[in-house]
Formats: sequence, structure tokens, C-alpha cells
Amino acid sequence: MKWEIVIGLETHAQLSTVSKIFSGASTAFGAEPNTQACGVDIALPGVLPVLNTGAVERAIRFGLAVGGKINTRSIFARKNYFYPDLPKGYQISQYELPIVEGGTLTIRVGDTEKTVHLTRAHLEEDAGKSLHEDFSGSTGIDLNRAGTPLLEIVTEPDMRSAEEAVAYARALHTLVRWIDICDGNMQEGSFRCDANVSVRRMGETELGTRREIKNLNSFRFLQQAIEYEVQWQIGEIEDGRKIQQATVLFDPDTGETRMMRTKEDAHDYRYFPDPDLLPLEVTSERLDAVRSGLPVLPKERREQFVAQYDLTPYDAEQLTASRELADFFDTAASGSDARIGKLCANWISGALSARLNEEGLDIGQSRVGAGQLRRLVDRIADDTISGKMAKDVFDAIWAGEGDADQIIAAKGLRQISDSGELEKIVDQVLASNAQQVADFKAGKEKAFNSLVGQVMKASRGKANPQQVNDILRRKLAG
Repeated sequence: MKWEIVIGLETHAQLSTVSKIFSGASTAFGAEPNTQACGVDIALPGVLPVLNTGAVERAIRFGLAVGGKINTRSIFARKNYFYPDLPKGYQISQYELPIVEGGTLTIRVGDTEKTVHLTRAHLEEDAGKSLHEDFSGSTGIDLNRAGTPLLEIVTEPDMRSAEEAVAYARALHTLVRWIDICDGNMQEGSFRCDANVSVRRMGETELGTRREIKNLNSFRFLQQAIEYEVQWQIGEIEDGRKIQQATVLFDPDTGETRMMRTKEDAHDYRYFPDPDLLPLEVTSERLDAVRSGLPVLPKERREQFVAQYDLTPYDAEQLTASRELADFFDTAASGSDARIGKLCANWISGALSARLNEEGLDIGQSRVGAGQLRRLVDRIADDTISGKMAKDVFDAIWAGEGDADQIIAAKGLRQISDSGELEKIVDQVLASNAQQVADFKAGKEKAFNSLVGQVMKASRGKANPQQVNDILRRKLAG
């Protein structure tokens, strides 16, 4: 590799308040255009912004969750620029003194764990939205989003691949939903990323010129956009051209990035403190109140699952993809040993997740409850049913036919584990398959698998597979 990739992400998480950051207008998604923008949102003469306490508390919650510094005094500034969907001609944001500084987020790519450092997280208002599709030759403006509360979360340039950037975005998405500050709905624009991408030759320490890819609202687009941009920048440099700092957009239809405008620097926005808003003071009492309401965080839950159930870090990460999923596993595995815990984890990550994906459901809509899954796993663990039978039982539970014990009884699925009964079946199979017995003794291992199949067929699939293997090998060795 001659080139090193350097990536930093800026993520806008829409905070889950019912009203906007400086007004009482609704933040509900899907309303008719321009029905949720009040005088404060569009800065009509004489109106004054009033800060939403819920937005502040959600920002503090995030800062505590990532181990950042909560500034007891922060300031709102006006970021001045002119765009059709910015009705005031400025955006209220935070610049020199944000509410959160620093913090870290741990990510995992394959078997490698990495810490991504955060620069800051600051509060700001969203702009409106320009609409191009439904207006022939014109642009429509919808100001419903104007004033919607955002937390902009900025990383250091710590990531070195598109895979790391996606892992970070997924971990952040999990966290903001876990601590209930953002619904994470990427299709509705509640969680969107800007990727700052540059390249440099291996061994260099100075950062290359970056280009910022704006408004990536899916993990797949984030990966595709970075991969294309990296190859484009390398190609430009190798062909003797210089990279110009710019803001670019990703076109999912072509898989390419294209320049939107040359990149502004901070001084171009002429930041200055907003004269209509006092400095934000965070008291120790408010800080303590928010801290006391924090749930156990994903990292701690992962560590608990690894220690308590001997799960791999990868499995623990899968089970903490959401707080609801972690709670489901906790309920299913509660009071069990490591063996039961692993079985529960395997079924949740395997058959249950597959079925949820097929039907477009989340874990809260599962037709197999945590208690039902545990009873199914218990019947596997005590050899009442085999793993193959369990799949049929799972399907029946999903279809609403009852719990595991009811279905096993109704369908006659109880596994044969009586050694005497199994020995009789094995003896019959050996007696009627002399050629396969001879083949096995001649060193043909496939013959053994065939004999196992014959025993399972003779028992109508009810024989305990492990016992069948043990009995067959003992008798064939005799």
C-alpha cells in the first residue's frame, strides 16, 4: 500500500424532542410543507429564541456516555451563510465553546478493536429543505425542518478505511438510540453523516487536502462514497494534479462523488455570539440528574455478556446492536449457565434475526418472545429435541401454535435418548447394511455418515444424533 487514507466524520443526530430547539413548533416528521415553521424558526422581526431544555439534557447525556467534558458554560453563535432553505441568513450553532468536548467511542472491525477520539459535540438548529423533484424548472422550499434540534458530533481524523468509518457510524447510531436521544431514522434524515476524506503517502505525517462528502444517510452509501473518493483522490495526485478543498455530494445512481462548492473555512461564516441568547450554564445539579438517568451502556453490556456467558466479543457486539436486543437476550439467558447463554445467543443471532429480517420486523415485534426462546433452548439442552427438530418447533412457535413443550407433545417430536432403544435400531441398521459396514472398516469414512443417515431414517428423525454416533462407532470398532 503506497497510500494511507485519513477519515474524520461529522454526524448530525436529530434530538428526540417534540418541539424545536428555540421554539414550540413541532418536530414531527411527514407534515405538509411549511406547516411546522413558526415566526421564531424563520426569524420574523420582534421574535426571540428560547432554548429547549430537553435538547440540552440530551446533549449532556451524550457527553457523559462518551466520557467527554461537559462545559458548564457554552455559547451559541450565528453561523452566517446564504442559502434558499436558510430563512434567517444564519444558523444558530455553537463554535468556540461547545457543550461537549472530547470523548471516545470504541469500534470493532473484524477481530481488531479501535478507539475513535471525538473532538466535540455541539448543539445547533437544522435548516429547511430544498425540493427539486416536483417543480419543473424551479425549486420549492419546505421550512418544516428549520429549527429542528441537532447534535453535531465531530471526530478526530482517526479512521483509516471505509470499513472503520462505517463501524464508527454504526457504533454511534447504536449509542444515540441506546441512550434515547435520537430515533436514528436515516431515511427521515434523523441521522446523517458528512465524511472528511484525504489521502497521503505512507510514512507522511502531514495531512492531505480533504474533501467533505455531505449528507450520507445510509451505511452502504457511506462506504461506497468513501471508497470512490479515495480512488479519485489517489488518481488525481498520481496524474500530477492537486486536490482542492471542497464540499462534494455522492450520487448513489452512479456511485460517484461530484463537487458542490469549494470548501469554506470557519472565517468565511463570520461566526459571532448570538445576541439573542444568553450563555448556556449547566449546573452540577442538572449534570447529576442527567447522569443518574443514564442506562448501562453498550460497552458495559458487552463486557457483561462476555464474562457471564463466555461469548466472543463479536457475538456480544451483535447482541448489543440495540438496547432492545440486549434486553431480549438478557431476559432469555437470565439465570442460566454459559452453555444455555451461548445457545440463546446463537438462536437470536441466527434463526430469530433471519426471520425478523425476512419480515421487516424489529426485535420488539418478534413473534417468539424471550421466554419462549428460552424454553425452546432448554429442550435442546436437556436432549428432549435435536437441533434439527428445534427448527420445526421454532417455526411453529412463530406461527402462534404455542410454547415449545406444547408443540413437542402435539407433534410427537420428543427425541429418542434411551440407549437400549437406540441400540436396537443401530443393530437392525448394521445387520441390513453389510456392504456399508465393510466399506467403513476398509477406511471409507463416508460409509459411516450413510449409516448414521439410515439410523435417523429408521427412527423417523427422532434419534439423538450424538448418541447414534457414539453407539455406531463403538459397535463398528468391536
